[in-house]
Amino acid sequence: MALIYIIEDDDSIREIEEFALINAGHKVQGFACARDFFNMLDKVVPDLCLVDLMLPDISGNDIVKKLKNNPDTRKMPVIMVTAKTSELDLVRGIEDGADDYIKKPFSVMELMSRVKALLRRCKNETAKVLKLDDLIIDNDKHEVTINNQRIELTYKEYELLSLFVLNKGIVLSRDTIMDQVWGTDYEGESRTIDMHVKTLRQKLDNYGNRIRTVRNVGYVIE
Repeated sequence: MALIYIIEDDDSIREIEEFALINAGHKVQGFACARDFFNMLDKVVPDLCLVDLMLPDISGNDIVKKLKNNPDTRKMPVIMVTAKTSELDLVRGIEDGADDYIKKPFSVMELMSRVKALLRRCKNETAKVLKLDDLIIDNDKHEVTINNQRIELTYKEYELLSLFVLNKGIVLSRDTIMDQVWGTDYEGESRTIDMHVKTLRQKLDNYGNRIRTVRNVGYVIE
């Protein structure tokens, strides 16, 4: 899972964030001030940062500006955590380079949902072209081809195939598939996954046979 840094001077809030993220399988390191954060950043760049707006040494906005002006950390996703709720404060954070924001007080469920969504979005944006032998997924064109022949897929079939190829050789649980393709708030039947896998297999011809069902777990593309 991801390595996440938390910059938050309120010990109780930081502990809640750390506990929730660690329970989700992430590696987490917390900092009470910007100085300690930047010292660690020189050694290891994380996959994502949670940055409190109000800190004892410098503001969260200034941290975000520094991160986005540094070539080594420019693409690192940042979520701003703020007790300020005015539209101007929120817009300023986004303009400074924050990728998302959470308003205090927040629920653990909201925190996890936003972290997962941002990590997923950044991961997909990084992979502009995905390949599985002669099967190519071009995310710029939103197009799938096999041996240079275009394959017509629905939006969800495209998302499902992208998830499989991005994680080729890795067994994905049904819960993971449902969460990443349909979202945590989806209330439909889980059979929807099976139906989409069935039509996807048919459209992919021989490549469809490489989507293997793992009984009682989920699916994997080989």
